[in-house]
Amino acid sequence: MTRSLRAGRSGDVLAVVSQSGPTVSFFDAGSDRHLGTVETPAEPHELCFDPVHRLLWCATTYRSGYYHANSGRRSELTVLDPDTRQIVAIVDLAPEHGPHGLALDVARGRLYVSVEASQTRGGGVVVVDTATRRVIGRIDTGAPGPHWFVASPDGTTGYASNKEAPFVSVVDLLDGTLTDRIEVPGGEGLAVSQDGAKLYVASPYASFGGARPAAPPGVRVIDTKARSVVGTLPTDDLVVPVHLTATGKLLAGEVRMTDGNTEPGQLQKPGQLTVFSADSHEKTGSVDVGRCPLTITSSPDGALGYVAGVIDSTVHVIDLDAMSCLARLDIPKLGEPGAHGLAYIPRVTS
Repeated sequence: MTRSLRAGRSGDVLAVVSQSGPTVSFFDAGSDRHLGTVETPAEPHELCFDPVHRLLWCATTYRSGYYHANSGRRSELTVLDPDTRQIVAIVDLAPEHGPHGLALDVARGRLYVSVEASQTRGGGVVVVDTATRRVIGRIDTGAPGPHWFVASPDGTTGYASNKEAPFVSVVDLLDGTLTDRIEVPGGEGLAVSQDGAKLYVASPYASFGGARPAAPPGVRVIDTKARSVVGTLPTDDLVVPVHLTATGKLLAGEVRMTDGNTEPGQLQKPGQLTVFSADSHEKTGSVDVGRCPLTITSSPDGALGYVAGVIDSTVHVIDLDAMSCLARLDIPKLGEPGAHGLAYIPRVTS
C-alpha cells in the first residue's frame, strides 16, 4: 500500500520554504529525491501554486523574525518557475507590507494577498492579476494583522483570520468590500469547505507570550450563510494551521509545549497532526510531526498529508488512511526558523 501511494507520484513536486534559508527547496513527490533549491529574498513564508501559468508565488513577509517580533516588514512577492527552478519576477507591493496569506482564484486570474496595517492604513487584502502580475485592487479587512486568507470555491467571498483581533473578516471579492465580522477568540489558519458552506478556523490566537488563551483550543466551525460559529472541534493544544483535503478530511496542526515554556524557541514536544472528518466532525486519528507545525498541505487525491515543522525544519509525509509517517524531509536552515510554506505541484501531463 505504501509503495503504491508513493510510486504513482513520480514527477509530481513538493515545494518547501525555509524561512531562514532563505530558500525554496523542491522534492520529487514519489521518491523524496531533492531536485534543487532556489535562494529567495528574506524572509519567505507561504507558497501558492498557479496551475494556469505554472508559477509558484512566495510571500516574503519580514526581514527577520516572526509576527509581532521582527526586524521590519518586507513588501515583495517572489514568483518562481517550479519546472526550471528559477525566479522569474519580484512583485513589489509597496507601500503595502507584511504579505503572508495567499489565495488563488484560477477562473478570474486573481491572487489575493493579506497585508498588515501601517501607520496610514489598516490591514487588508491586495488583489494581484496573475497574468500581468500587477496590483489591481485592495480590500480593507478592518483589523491590523490579517495573516491567513482563503476564498470561497466560487470566488465570491473571502475570509481573513486576524491573529489577536477577535473576529474573522468577511469580504466581497467582487465588490471589493468588507461585509461582515464573525466573532472568534482570535484566529490562526483557516479553510473553507468545497461547497462553501463551512469555514474552519484555528482559534484562539497562539501568542506564545505567557498569557492564558482566550478560550479552549480547537477549530471553530462557522456556518458561512449564518455567519456564526456553530461548533468547535476540540484539541488538547493550540492549533495554528488547518487544511481540508479533497476527500473531506480536516487536518489540524497542534503546537505542543513543554510545561512552563511559553516562547516559540522553547517548544520541546513534537507537534501533532490531528485529523477530523469534515462531515461528522469526529476525530479520526493523530500522529506526531515536527515541532511547531506552521503549514499543512495534501496531495490532490487526499491520500497524503504534508506537515512543515518550523523549529525542527522538517516536513513529515503522512499516510492519512493509516495515520502513519512515511517519510521525513530535512529542510536546510540558517538558525531558526526553518520549514514553513508548502505547495504540491502536479507534473505536466499531455
